[in-house]
Amino acid sequence: MKPKALILTNGILLTPNAKTAHGLIRGTDRFDIAGVVDPECAGQDAGTLLDGQHRHIPVIDTLENALLAVPDASHLIVGVATVGGVFPGNMLEVIETGIRHRLSIVNGLHDYLSDRPNMAELASEYGVSLIDIRKPKKREDLHFWTGEIYQVKCPIVAVLGMDCAMGKRTTARMLKQACEAAGMKAQMIYTGQTGWLQGGEYGFIFDSTLNDFVSGELEHAIVSCWNDTQPDVIFLEGQSALRNPSGPCGLEFLISGNARNVVLLHAPKRKYYDHDPHWGEIPSVESEIGIYQKFGAQVIALALHTEDCTAEEAYDFQKAYQQQLGIPVLLPLQEGVGELVEAFRR
Repeated sequence: MKPKALILTNGILLTPNAKTAHGLIRGTDRFDIAGVVDPECAGQDAGTLLDGQHRHIPVIDTLENALLAVPDASHLIVGVATVGGVFPGNMLEVIETGIRHRLSIVNGLHDYLSDRPNMAELASEYGVSLIDIRKPKKREDLHFWTGEIYQVKCPIVAVLGMDCAMGKRTTARMLKQACEAAGMKAQMIYTGQTGWLQGGEYGFIFDSTLNDFVSGELEHAIVSCWNDTQPDVIFLEGQSALRNPSGPCGLEFLISGNARNVVLLHAPKRKYYDHDPHWGEIPSVESEIGIYQKFGAQVIALALHTEDCTAEEAYDFQKAYQQQLGIPVLLPLQEGVGELVEAFRR
């Protein structure tokens, strides 16, 4: 039995900062999601709000009312990932209420609850756990890069993006599930807190890892996965973007993770990194593909994140990019990703 959990988004469920909640609403093998606490969207189904699919996950205005509806909940998950990793608004007060109702707290922010003396004392008093997913590993638990990655014989596919909050994790998970549905053995390496929350077995939290050990932790996760499961294909969940100035990331997956194939995420209507003109314009897809090619990797498909697009615009962008790039262009939420399964099988 998976532990029953509530997700706390506290008024920002429909913003990109709630992408952790969005992932959990779409599915998790680690928890049974029974409700979302968000006063702005109360009274609606979380799945319907997210992408039009009713998932029987009610959005409830307060934690107290959520506990009346779900009295057997055992965990409260912080469902946001904020810039700077700090708790927004009055969320800490709601968390304290959760502890007093004997809920263990699962926190994916850089702001560690277990480092707050009042929270630690309160959790001890009520006999619950404070689970800070992003708390760094101890030095003795970290791995340095060894070269063992070259012993992995199956294709390694990096799912990367042109910016943050593009759907990299969701697309990687969908690719894994599509391959499994077609009878293939597929695995996904998680690199963020939501991947762990969704039940990922192999991976690490990229942005909580000392820089000297990022390559080694990535290699260790891939090699462990290969040795344990012998999959037909391994998908790597990417982070940030190659040229996002707030946290450039991507080449580690190609060089240290030996990913020779890339599925690239792009939002056609997003002009600036993280929607901020001061961060600079997002460059063209062609220029991004050119960089990957220089490092010996091929972009085998483009996947579109269709924020701010009508249905008609989404399909128009798909057709235009297919003609422009000559590679498959996916609409993961509208059409799924099954088109690529045969390519992975080959």
